[in-house]
Amino acid sequence: MIKVHSSWQSIVQECYDKLDVDYREFLEKDSGYFPSNENFLNAFKTLPLNKTKYILFGQDPYPREQSAIGYAFIDGMVGEIFSSSGLSKNVNKATSLRNFIKMLLVANGNLEKNNTTKEQISKIKKDDFITDIMQLKLNFEKNGILLLNTSLIFTDKKDTSFHVKQFRPFMEILLQKLEGKKTELILFGNTAKEMEKRFTSLKNYRLFKVQHPYNVGFIKDLSVINFFKPMNLLAN
Repeated sequence: MIKVHSSWQSIVQECYDKLDVDYREFLEKDSGYFPSNENFLNAFKTLPLNKTKYILFGQDPYPREQSAIGYAFIDGMVGEIFSSSGLSKNVNKATSLRNFIKMLLVANGNLEKNNTTKEQISKIKKDDFITDIMQLKLNFEKNGILLLNTSLIFTDKKDTSFHVKQFRPFMEILLQKLEGKKTELILFGNTAKEMEKRFTSLKNYRLFKVQHPYNVGFIKDLSVINFFKPMNLLAN
């Protein structure tokens, strides 16, 4: 029995049952990949179905066991978001997350879009901001954003496309089941292109498609800023 929030139970179980039998056996051995079998469905455990307004699709989990905790974009190694000199060391190491935080600071009016240096960030008064990565996860969820990847596990980079392919039946059923619920999909970079190519059901969804946060241009992309600004994702 799949262990997720009760509101997701029947849907996620049906999605899981559509996976290849041998691949399910691999997952159930719970070794050689991460997040673990206990954690790779975490996104479905903490945000109920009736509160899900968006699905943010990343590609696959972070390629570090401590970082990959079952939520797209949430790096378990980060901990504190800010430091006295700007962003924390671990945020600066995670390029996409770093650019995403900078974009939020621009959206909030704390930074000028053409001046997002650590010196400028260090000057910002942060009393009303969240302080750690798990608070960011909670704020995503408060806005109804399910943090999912197109592959829910990681072994190594050369197998990324294999795992994405193996999870396609899971994602196909998920998208079919959510049709008509007015769920919007947030698709970054090549994820959008690949999903539109593979899943015909996307034509029934409202899609927010933009460049990947890995690109520095993401920080001052007006479509991104306007989309995320009302969510106040940094608010404590």
